[in-house]
Amino acid sequence: MKLKIALLQILPPETRKELLAKGREACVKAKQAGADIALFPEMWSDGYSLPQDPAALGELAVDAGGEFVSAFGKLAARLRMAIGITFLEKHEPKPLNSMVLFDGNGRQVLHYSKVHTCDFDLENVLSAGDGFRVADLDTGRGIVKVGAMICFDREFPESARILMLKGAEVVLAPNACPMEINRLAALRTRAYENMLAIATCNYPKGHPDCNGHSTVFDGVAWLQEEPGVRDMCVFEAPGEEGVYVAEVDLDMLREYRENEVMGAKFRKPDRYGILTDSGEQQVDFTL
Repeated sequence: MKLKIALLQILPPETRKELLAKGREACVKAKQAGADIALFPEMWSDGYSLPQDPAALGELAVDAGGEFVSAFGKLAARLRMAIGITFLEKHEPKPLNSMVLFDGNGRQVLHYSKVHTCDFDLENVLSAGDGFRVADLDTGRGIVKVGAMICFDREFPESARILMLKGAEVVLAPNACPMEINRLAALRTRAYENMLAIATCNYPKGHPDCNGHSTVFDGVAWLQEEPGVRDMCVFEAPGEEGVYVAEVDLDMLREYRENEVMGAKFRKPDRYGILTDSGEQQVDFTL
């Protein structure tokens, strides 16, 4: 099965009404291009705006089941296409950075909130999500196991590793930062070490601190019938605004996962205790 993922690398307008309208238009373009899934960049509901004043932040936040998010569920059903909509979610004591994935019937199949919030920067006003989740997405041509991680989650190997251990085949990764060689290398590594496809959607250049370069890594580093290695980056967008569609060969990925050695096959979890020990042996990076 070939899975087509549309990366909605688009500039956010100023008002929520305009964000809704432009988002809908981008989803229609994605469907016209044959996409199975349309993915928004990080926190589309407000264009990744994070005022530090709690009252102003609360005004921007939307309910997960509210009008803005549910509009994309209805659109997913109308287009018969899955949509991953991102938003600043109302939550106490502080809002969440969230994504909801609707399937082509308009059903919510995944609700994920960013675990690794950028507490060193503007996201210090947010709550962190409570864990990583994987869902069965019915594409109409078969089931795909889909997970999500958002932007800074990418920098922690545990994010993708947990998703892989929970069965994820494809990871959707909304983003809002400059995609340069090191961040792209992190995505490549997460895909390689877990035999995962990872689709990242960023804001284009022209949006503060963003530069486009949305990507899809398909997680297949080599094929037995081909000499040498292959480039897992099957798509990288330019910096410009656009709706970009890339394809993941799920049959190839599944066969690769059956026969290759990464992922969970040769792990030794009984040796990894320090990874879950939050109270001892903490590394001090201060000078």
